[in-house]
Amino acid sequence: MSTAPIDEFRAVFAELARGAAERDRTGEHPYELISELAAAGFGKLRVPVEYGGLDVDLPTLFAVLAEAGEADSNVPQIWRGHFTTTEILRRETDRAVRDRWFTAVGDGAVFGNAQSEPSTAGTSPRDLATRVRDGADGRYVSGTKFYSTGARFADYIRVAVADGAGRRFVVLPARHPGVDHVDDWDGIGQRQTGSGTTVLTDVPVEDLGDIGSDDYAVRGLDSFVQVVHLANLVGVARNLVSETVDLVRARNRTSLHGLTQVAAEDPEVLGVIGTLEARALTAEALVTHVAHRLDEAHAADDERGFAETYLTVSTAQVAIVDAVLDASSSAFNAVGSSAVRNGVNLDRHWRNARTLASHNPVIYKPRVVGDRLVNDVYPTSGYYRNSERTAS
Repeated sequence: MSTAPIDEFRAVFAELARGAAERDRTGEHPYELISELAAAGFGKLRVPVEYGGLDVDLPTLFAVLAEAGEADSNVPQIWRGHFTTTEILRRETDRAVRDRWFTAVGDGAVFGNAQSEPSTAGTSPRDLATRVRDGADGRYVSGTKFYSTGARFADYIRVAVADGAGRRFVVLPARHPGVDHVDDWDGIGQRQTGSGTTVLTDVPVEDLGDIGSDDYAVRGLDSFVQVVHLANLVGVARNLVSETVDLVRARNRTSLHGLTQVAAEDPEVLGVIGTLEARALTAEALVTHVAHRLDEAHAADDERGFAETYLTVSTAQVAIVDAVLDASSSAFNAVGSSAVRNGVNLDRHWRNARTLASHNPVIYKPRVVGDRLVNDVYPTSGYYRNSERTAS
């Protein structure tokens, strides 16, 4: 990738970083800055060159997403649905569908996500109440979605729906009058991702709007969506290190238990900072490793390679989540009781990391890895419930 686009991205990242802590306190969404990123070509990172894209490899994409997460961890999550869509399009076999949507993204269009639905007791998470109905002049979608991350920032939404043929994805216009973006996300972290409810009322399906499959294990997509979060956690860890360093440098005294009068010279405080840097480096090295593994799996286009990559990503997820959550908690040891003040807002790093770590729950990943190592069993279908265990 040439330096021109990344320089433009970094200029927007700098603006995002300046207001990130305040937006977390006030609940303000970064609409204008997300639009500036889109205008700079951020959404075209994985779009082929023939459609006006930058066509970067996966290690480059995840490195850029880590930079975005360092500025404001809401940003990679806002764009996660968009980049998932461009990955799906890279595998789209219908040329007309591929041309239609890659051209749109190459012209600056942004995709949002609306897959999950409010939970209903006794049903599978993969069951859907959102339906497509046929009308005289087209198809229309009605339903309610939750965790609609990025949808309120988008031009189009990739929506999971059900019809007579089963579950599928369709593209809907994000700003149609029948789309109600409800700002009701009340999570402890990632507060500016727009991850609330989307109510759809007779929203028309776009022409050539059938896009992709709901099987996230297809060609490594399950690994891809997880590594977006892991890259974001790298950004959280980097931001945490730099912010904690600044807080230590600004302190004009230390604890009565300290060995020095100045916090910046206290050996124990310096040790905390060194440990934070080690945690950040661990996360960064692992994301770099899995990004290359995933890129290699795509090049080989081999299902066993994608399964191996899924196991590698799962292993990295365990280690990265542990590292970043440990860092975001232990950072308070470097600053003392003043770090718990709302005005300092150091806790947002733990809240954001904890929220990111709750996606694709990490508790299910060690078992998958252990099953492979002990029993030589590979996961299939993203190791979803009721999927088969396949011995090599």
